[in-house]
Amino acid sequence: MSQKGFVKPGYSRSLDLKNGCIEMAHGSGGRAMAQLIQQLFVTAFDNEFLRQMNDQACFPSFSGRMVMSTDSHVVTPLFFPGGDIGSLAVHGTINDIAMAGAKPCYLAAGFILEEGFPLSDLKRIVDSMAQAARTAQVPIITGDTKVVERGSGDGVFITTTGVGMVPEGIHISAENARPGDKILVSGTLGDHGVAVMAQRENLSFETSIESDTAALHGLVAHMIAATPNIRVLRDPTRGGIAAALNEIAQQSSVGMMIYESNLPIQEQVQAACEFLGLDPLYIANEGKLIAICAAPDADNLLRAMRAHPLGKNAAIIGEIIEDSYRFVQMQTCFGGARVVDWLSGEQLPRIC
Repeated sequence: MSQKGFVKPGYSRSLDLKNGCIEMAHGSGGRAMAQLIQQLFVTAFDNEFLRQMNDQACFPSFSGRMVMSTDSHVVTPLFFPGGDIGSLAVHGTINDIAMAGAKPCYLAAGFILEEGFPLSDLKRIVDSMAQAARTAQVPIITGDTKVVERGSGDGVFITTTGVGMVPEGIHISAENARPGDKILVSGTLGDHGVAVMAQRENLSFETSIESDTAALHGLVAHMIAATPNIRVLRDPTRGGIAAALNEIAQQSSVGMMIYESNLPIQEQVQAACEFLGLDPLYIANEGKLIAICAAPDADNLLRAMRAHPLGKNAAIIGEIIEDSYRFVQMQTCFGGARVVDWLSGEQLPRIC
């Protein structure tokens, strides 16, 4: 890649990507760093903008409104069923852009690498990022690398920043929810968090649980084509659907009622949560979204979501209600109700 830490090296010596490790010299600005940038990052992320090899990327501008988002990724373990920190870093920022109804256009990536981190693992992560970006058709066009002393990091931290374009006529925001609106989710909840926790704790279940990490902009475009007047989109990552709904309730000054019987949760995820003493409402998702729309549009939006591969398990889970206290409530399967409050503390640390 180009810019600070991404300069054209001009050296032919090959990295030992099989047995080598990150050294402090890889962040020094000298020959070793140039070799790392050219032979690993530039090779994997290659595109016309990256080939400019400047300290910044120069790219075409767009008419209309632009959106920008940045996210840092500190997941542990770095590799988990269904994904890794590399694909997660790409998908997470693309999804933040997409939740404005925008088309993601470009990504930037920053790496903090720990001395001693295996180059083979770094290559695996970078290749995963490159594949995720190519599949999503959102190029990584600029970035940076830094190296910290052994014991000062956790192998690798990745920060990704994205920019995108909002189509004309689209005004999606968390402040748009209105009483009477319907709340939808695009699929099963808690998959990512449980997959990461199971890998972290070496837990095994009768059926494998995989992360749902995915880029959602294709699903969003499909939804908008069917229902242009979607009011709110949000991806329920850290804090799960509970945190996301509470954020929307605060921004829109409304209450919410969701129905436990309507929540799509895989049986193995529910069982894992019961075993671990966790609530799936608070567990991170990385390939799911919440959509809020006017009640007359809900069935049409649901059909559109279910017609897309990433929305095949979509469901209408609740509705927006008037509530000056802005509470999120859930009607339980037993007929009672409880408040789905903000997460207290950290249920699953280092999850994304």
